[in-house]
Amino acid sequence: MRLIKRIFLPLIAVVFFSGFITRDNDIYFKINKGIDIFGRVYKEVALNYVDQLNPEEFMLAGINGMLTSLDPYTNFIDADGQKDIDIITKGKYGGIGATVGLRNDNVTIVDLIEGFSAQRQGMRIGDVITKINSVPITKDNFESLSEMLKGDPGTTISVTVRRDGASDAITFNLVREEIEVKNVTYYGFVPAGSKNAYIKLSGFSQTAGEEVKKALLDLKSKGEIESLILDLRGNPGGLLDAAIDVCGKFLNKGQLIVSVIGRDSLNTKNYSSNEEPIAGKVRMAVLIDGGSASASEIVSGAMQDHDRAVLVGTNSYGKGLVQTIIPLSYNTSLKITTARYYTPSGRSIQKIDYAEKNRVFEKNSYVTQKKFKTDDGRTVLSAGGIMPDTVVQNESKSYLVQTLLADGMFFRFATHFFNGNPQTDTRKLSSEYLLNEFTSYLKSQKFEFVSKSEKLIDLLKTAAADENLDASFIAELKKQENRIDASHSNEIEKYKDDIVHLIREELAARSDGRQGRITESLKFDDQFTTAYNILNNSKSYSKFLR
Repeated sequence: MRLIKRIFLPLIAVVFFSGFITRDNDIYFKINKGIDIFGRVYKEVALNYVDQLNPEEFMLAGINGMLTSLDPYTNFIDADGQKDIDIITKGKYGGIGATVGLRNDNVTIVDLIEGFSAQRQGMRIGDVITKINSVPITKDNFESLSEMLKGDPGTTISVTVRRDGASDAITFNLVREEIEVKNVTYYGFVPAGSKNAYIKLSGFSQTAGEEVKKALLDLKSKGEIESLILDLRGNPGGLLDAAIDVCGKFLNKGQLIVSVIGRDSLNTKNYSSNEEPIAGKVRMAVLIDGGSASASEIVSGAMQDHDRAVLVGTNSYGKGLVQTIIPLSYNTSLKITTARYYTPSGRSIQKIDYAEKNRVFEKNSYVTQKKFKTDDGRTVLSAGGIMPDTVVQNESKSYLVQTLLADGMFFRFATHFFNGNPQTDTRKLSSEYLLNEFTSYLKSQKFEFVSKSEKLIDLLKTAAADENLDASFIAELKKQENRIDASHSNEIEKYKDDIVHLIREELAARSDGRQGRITESLKFDDQFTTAYNILNNSKSYSKFLR
């Protein structure tokens, strides 16, 4: 009997105690229950579905489906995707030094890194890749192109291209090299001869802060810096530590840069500048736009909240979430949103509330716009990204020019013209000559421009025909459509400065690479010009920061 009691009493205690734990830790019970159900569904379907399935792809579909219910930044990373993570964290990869994109459904070289194998051996921007080794390349396998081009330094790869103006395909036998991703893609005194420093920061890998420091020291060695423009436009972000490091070059030591708060609000990490700034006194402007996200917003938000710089451009992207990469088995990992970040004034700039009306979340984070104050008492707003101190648009007001740009006509013309005139110094060509050449090229390509007005008239004509309206009314619509069509040539003349600028920008990229594109673009850059004028006027600069 004693033996029975010894067994029975501990059993009661275990059952009672385990029930107490289950009630106290209900989430663990729910997680284990979910794993059991998910695993059984996966196993049953994988073994018994009418058609044989690929178990790995089926599991991947399940994982991606689950993560899709969260935010777009929480992702499962398979073995192939690890290379891209290494590029972000280490800033290095093995490749040929070419950036590839889709242009009019063609897999096209859109940028070349100076000094690496692709550029050294004669590849050109605009070349269309048709084959890698023995694999035909089309838009259908574009997603796997990065995996094909990248590899261990020292390995070789054969790339066949189709070039505008060349009758035969060209094959390049390239050697992959270790390529260090440059965060600072250009710096210099702009305009030339001025005391205004310009730094184009395109990314935030681990070396971003050091690159900014080197750029500033080099500029200081060449001349006095009275003002500085930091260009973060189109910068999608990167590492949190890199953003903090960049801020340290401009903010006073000890100033708060960003606060990171996870699920538990008690677990708050504050990050402040821990160095004396190398450029802490010069007048400063920061350029931002809708492509400035994440780390770019941490930097611009800190500059704005501490009244350190005037922000010029358009609203930033609005990504106020922080991701952590968790290593998993089989050389895979999970990139998961683990926290939100807040600017020094206490605002979250997150634009989209992914928890809104989503049953996956137990409570809504309620992203709302609220007012906050900078160090000097200026009002700034949360949610909706970082709002610049002065809004300046940078795109052409012409729908025709916007359409030409979207259709890649400037890119295609520059490729065609440069390949046909490789020895020509395009900087010496007159604007009138370039405009005429471009207009002739549009005709040869049978480019048809349909304006918004014409689209509306087409809708009216269809509706009028359906309703059997008077024939004279339909005739009048056709007459107006012809008048609009005839005005297109006038629009080219009206916006010829915008058109020629975009042509020159693309031609500069062909002859002088990234730096050529940037320096040419700044000549007709309304956002840059506005920032420069503010910095050159001490009263205007002070007024913005009050």
